[in-house]
Amino acid sequence: MDTSSLLGILLALAGILAGLLLEGGHVGQILQPTAAMIVFGGTIGAVMLQYPLATVVAAVRRLARVFFYRAETGEAAVTQLVNFANKARRNGIVSLDEDLASIGDPFLKQAIMLAVDGTEPSELRRIMELQIDNEHEIEEKIPAVFESAGGFSPTIGIIGAVLGLIQVMQHLDHINEVGRGIAVAFVATIYGVAAANLFFLPAAGKLRQRARQEQALKEMMVEGVVSILEGMNPRILEIKLSSFFGTTHEEKQRPVEVGKDAA
Repeated sequence: MDTSSLLGILLALAGILAGLLLEGGHVGQILQPTAAMIVFGGTIGAVMLQYPLATVVAAVRRLARVFFYRAETGEAAVTQLVNFANKARRNGIVSLDEDLASIGDPFLKQAIMLAVDGTEPSELRRIMELQIDNEHEIEEKIPAVFESAGGFSPTIGIIGAVLGLIQVMQHLDHINEVGRGIAVAFVATIYGVAAANLFFLPAAGKLRQRARQEQALKEMMVEGVVSILEGMNPRILEIKLSSFFGTTHEEKQRPVEVGKDAA
């Protein structure tokens, strides 16, 4: 579970509800099923009009990745590629054919397979980078769906508020009920703005970040396989691949010297 996502949405909701209660309000004031129907129904309909159904369904399925996601640090892939480099240096690149079955990542497996088949480094890079670009284009549509929902929901909320006000204006003869009716009408605006800024837009940002992490990992794999084909020294390869994640192997393994900074 992504602790940051869970705590973030809980903290946001708790802050808003606490502010409401401190101002003398109560939760029942903002629990309006009709307002929720207008905002979320209208938003979903507008999104489905903008995107194909398959894209919307894919976005809904990816929603779980906002809260449940196992981030890959890349260290396991670096270690595996360095081991492949050592083996290829000793026995040749064809010797990696027997390791194909042990590779769990389909992308890395395909890259190693191309290398074993004798693909030139430049051609291998071109093929795998084209695949990365195609996958990235598909992945970009997922957060775009939630960004669109974040753009539509505040406007749909205003529509709900106006509809509520129309109903209020038709009953001005009951002046005592006008104030309460206006307050209820603006709940739709709260739903629309809150849904956009507390969920849809943050979810889009988190999913885009996930996609970028996966893209960086694949770029590192391509660089590693191409370097193995070019005969790069395994030690240099390890340092090169570790730089993709903002730290070198030496920095991760270097022990802390107590008292050095204090001196």
